[in-house]
Amino acid sequence: MDALLLAIAFFFGLVAQQLRLPPLVGFLVSGFVLQALGKSGGPTLDMIANLGVTLMLFSIGLKLRLKTLARSEIWAGTSLHTLTVLLIFTPVLVGVSALLGRVAGLDWTTALLVTFALGFSSTVFAVKTLTDSGDMGAMHGRIAIGMLIMQDIFAVLFLTFSTGKIPTLWALPLLLALLFGRKWIQGLIGRSGHGEMIALCGLFIALVIGAEGFTAVGLKPDLGALFVGVLVGSHPKAKELSKSLVGLTDLLLVGFFLQIGLQGALTMQAVLWSLFLVCLLPIKSLAFFFILTRFHLRARTAWMAGFSLSTYSEFGLIVLALAVGKGWIGSDWLVAMSLSLSLSILIAAPLRRKAELLYDPISEFLRRFETKGQHPDDLPIETQGERIAIFGMGRVGVAAYRALSERFPSKVIGFDRDEEAVRKHREDGRNVLMADATDSDFWERVQVKHNIDLVVLAMPKHSANIHAAEALKRHEFEGVVAATGKFDDEVKELRALGLDTAFNLYSEAGAGFANHVTRVFSEQRPDLASIWQGMEGSG
Repeated sequence: MDALLLAIAFFFGLVAQQLRLPPLVGFLVSGFVLQALGKSGGPTLDMIANLGVTLMLFSIGLKLRLKTLARSEIWAGTSLHTLTVLLIFTPVLVGVSALLGRVAGLDWTTALLVTFALGFSSTVFAVKTLTDSGDMGAMHGRIAIGMLIMQDIFAVLFLTFSTGKIPTLWALPLLLALLFGRKWIQGLIGRSGHGEMIALCGLFIALVIGAEGFTAVGLKPDLGALFVGVLVGSHPKAKELSKSLVGLTDLLLVGFFLQIGLQGALTMQAVLWSLFLVCLLPIKSLAFFFILTRFHLRARTAWMAGFSLSTYSEFGLIVLALAVGKGWIGSDWLVAMSLSLSLSILIAAPLRRKAELLYDPISEFLRRFETKGQHPDDLPIETQGERIAIFGMGRVGVAAYRALSERFPSKVIGFDRDEEAVRKHREDGRNVLMADATDSDFWERVQVKHNIDLVVLAMPKHSANIHAAEALKRHEFEGVVAATGKFDDEVKELRALGLDTAFNLYSEAGAGFANHVTRVFSEQRPDLASIWQGMEGSG
């Protein structure tokens, strides 16, 4: 990647950030600008982009639980959506092609292939936006990721059968070796300590054991990274491993977004088709919403998941690239797909940030589409007279829970949106329920305005605390709200929302540690402590 690519990517990424848009929007624009300047990606950019996607899938695997894919809304919902898109989009494309005449060059077979590619949603976009907003652990985030994994499996199966490449005879022994060697692989994580070694361990597991191992036996490398990620995801240090790779993964994904804008030469036909394909996106989004509500999910959950999936996909590009290479369709369709993918992300990125605000005014109408019955993970919130609610039961949340419970017994309840974390807290005797503080429906179900006096926002993602504070404001909460931030600008943003208190975790931790040291010193060496205090008083 030369200096011009870096400069333009940084400039447009910075502009997007200043406009309160995800930086990935700026990276996409950078790709178009570079393409207009006659630049091409080249093998280096391809390698960077592929590494970014591979590490991203490894990170997904670390957080994925296989039982998620076994849920009906995931495997059946994804299958129904793919079928729905095929049944609706295919005749539409054929009809438009017939109106345009021979210039479109699209018959039923090619239309079916193009439609299949359009059914996928962008894994990179969804993971980035869900991570940035702190929604990866939310119910709609888990559903979106599960459906994306199912789509990726469909794509891998298609690519395998269409290319005629059958995995080698060593594929099964490799899978068995990885399964039986899972404890050994996890042992590498435990022995790697912290810092750069755990990050290097993650790269070794993802790129060498996973990606290269699968490549050697004729399987897709990114599928290998996902597979080994799932294998080691239950290790206690999996979360630390994931965090150690976040910065590198995000940096490498810049190459992916640049690559999209650099795909192929533009033609008027490709531009027009891409604009038409973008016009079909609302149908794709509504299909997600309608299908997910058939599985007893609340309207808000289906709405938010649908927004995360309302793009076209990088896997669609891979499918069409294969089709172009085999001469099944013209190259204009690859360019059209690239443009529609870019435009779908450009449109979806700012809308995804406002999905909650867009939902609220029409929530009553959307709830009419809910089906009878309740999803097991979406049961009503039942409190027992608690008046203090702590959101985010990580280290900070647990510390706050302990301190407040000692002072106000039976008046404290904790909430977390990680099912596994909630289970462990309840096993340890803590009063913790699963809930999403960014969910506007939650505040209505718990009747926060009347039942809660103090809310503590201790979620690890700053954006999640911001969204929760905004939800409290919309529901006219009159109690006390306290929140945490890791940086001064985060604390400033929280206070600007009118919170009663917001404090910097690092500075407060330093002050707390100093007070603790002073107390211990006074207890252990009262003679010196009294002398020093006397000197300070005389001074």
